[in-house]
Amino acid sequence: MVFKFLEISLSLILLTFSTENKVYICKGPKSKAYHYKKNCMGLKSCSTNIFEITLDGAINLGRVRCGIEK
Repeated sequence: MVFKFLEISLSLILLTFSTENKVYICKGPKSKAYHYKKNCMGLKSCSTNIFEITLDGAINLGRVRCGIEK
């Protein structure tokens, strides 16, 4: 019973981290940031579609955290 509880708890923790690692980016030519919120003011002037990506993926693309959301 204890092992089942630990298994469920670990699954919930991993699920929480996986949803928190989603960020949004604009693929416009001047875009340099990632955003935690899809409706961030920093994305208002995006000239392309807004894409959901993992935080690691955004960092690997050279993106930095949005200055508005800091």
